[in-house]
Amino acid sequence: METKDLIQRARGAVGEFPLSKEWLTAGSVSSALVTESGSVYTGICLDLACGIGFCAEHSAVAAMLLHREMVVVKIVALSAERIIPPCGRCRDLLMQVDRRNLDCEVILSDTETKTLRELLPHAWIE
Repeated sequence: METKDLIQRARGAVGEFPLSKEWLTAGSVSSALVTESGSVYTGICLDLACGIGFCAEHSAVAAMLLHREMVVVKIVALSAERIIPPCGRCRDLLMQVDRRNLDCEVILSDTETKTLRELLPHAWIE
């Protein structure tokens, strides 16, 4: 899948909306990933109280795992304004799901990508 197409899939899922309280929200960040089988999974973040929310990448990975896939070829996360590199927790999640994900392509901008291995050097699980 082309980078621009995966970015478009993520853009289709982004859009913040309130939950039970106006300061509890979902969807301010979305993520899309493509697996080695060519399947695309998307997810959104949950911005909740007490640390129980999670990143959009976690949501997309959970959707992928639901279908018993583990190897990510390419991933992107974005807000309404820009592409966002995965945080350390998301980088580690991808690595712990399958070490082969260290070779996945992480989209950092419309023109720049790096492998997860480059973003997570000296991974502790290797």
